[in-house]
Amino acid sequence: MPHTSDSTDNNYRGWSGIKRAFATPSALTLFCLGFGSGLPFLLVGGMTLSTWLRDAGFELSVIGLISFAGFFYVLKFLWAPLIDRYSLPFLGRRKGWLVVSQTVLIASLIAIALLGPESSLMMFIVLVGLAAFAGATLDTVVDAYRIEIAAVEYQAALAATYILGYRIALIISGAMALYLAELFGWTAAYLIMALCLLIPLFASFVSREPDSSQALAVREVQLVDAFVKPFQEFFSRNGTTLALALLLFVGLFRLPDQMIGVMSGPFYLDSGYTKADIATVSKLFGVWVGIAGAFIGGICIAIFSLRSMLVLATVVVSISNIAYLLMANNPGQDWAFFAAISADNISQGFAGVVLVAFMSSLTNQNFTATQYALLASLANLPGKFIGGLSGYIVEATSYSWFYVVSSLSVIPTLLILAWLWNKLHKSKTP
Repeated sequence: MPHTSDSTDNNYRGWSGIKRAFATPSALTLFCLGFGSGLPFLLVGGMTLSTWLRDAGFELSVIGLISFAGFFYVLKFLWAPLIDRYSLPFLGRRKGWLVVSQTVLIASLIAIALLGPESSLMMFIVLVGLAAFAGATLDTVVDAYRIEIAAVEYQAALAATYILGYRIALIISGAMALYLAELFGWTAAYLIMALCLLIPLFASFVSREPDSSQALAVREVQLVDAFVKPFQEFFSRNGTTLALALLLFVGLFRLPDQMIGVMSGPFYLDSGYTKADIATVSKLFGVWVGIAGAFIGGICIAIFSLRSMLVLATVVVSISNIAYLLMANNPGQDWAFFAAISADNISQGFAGVVLVAFMSSLTNQNFTATQYALLASLANLPGKFIGGLSGYIVEATSYSWFYVVSSLSVIPTLLILAWLWNKLHKSKTP
């Protein structure tokens, strides 16, 4: 880890140490960059975009296919080594990529706002894809910046401020964007979202470039090795059969909740709720319920075995999808909306923490960043793919059947977990 001015005092224990860690300039920078990373996520492949498309009258099948633009977030590990290896000729090795990715993202969102899906759907999709690519690239650069800007003692504080900024951005791009769309229209909503990104862009300009003098020596490796060695180590350590089973389990773990994500916005509109209702219940109330679920997950992992929590998380994610039948059978009822969102978000928060702990236990410290990035991408791949086709499923059946099918999709995951049970017990997994 490069030595930086943030690492002059290594005593960060106790309340005074925590305050010093959070008071560093890098912590404020990471809060702003976390805000920048989180803001585009719902705007280019999540519920905000799908709600706009449904509000504009597009078919569910079209909405599902457009969500494939968000695949850039799943595949960002493919070009991450290139960003890690090559520098732009201005501002610095990390700041250059930060500024370029955010500039492209802002320009793309402005173009999306001004064009709209009704004018030229094909051009609209291209712009959404460009914004998703820029957002995924920004995610990659911010992760590298966070790791390199400060010593290990600061990383917990930097991660916490980054996540706080990210969560606030999700509220802004979810709830606030929907409120703005309800009051002033979608063009104004997306233009204001683009303006919000000036905050992290300014932070990138005034932030300090990490000291990369030590890191550059490490990165003088063959580009092929950067892709191949993490795979080789993972398979050699676990064996081919177990490694494939672990990867398949990670990929299917959150399939039930991920496959319904694209259709959530259209489902809420079709159930008779306004954009303001969706903002209040799903993106304000729901976010805090999800945080509570994550907190519960963290406590349970500290008390019980990770194996047991994997079973519990897998089951609750599946069962929570059934709660959406309350909305399907009671359209327009506020109590049904609150009940479904409560069940879904608390289970997602709980399962998210369990999955992070499990994936972290699978990585080798020599390849932590790459292996974890690959696992995280794999954890989103099946759900994103099926989510892109979810519109066809709903049109061929109904919302109710779709949620039942999504709940039953947990069965292969449970079968794999049963096969892994004793093997996980023998491993170093808690």
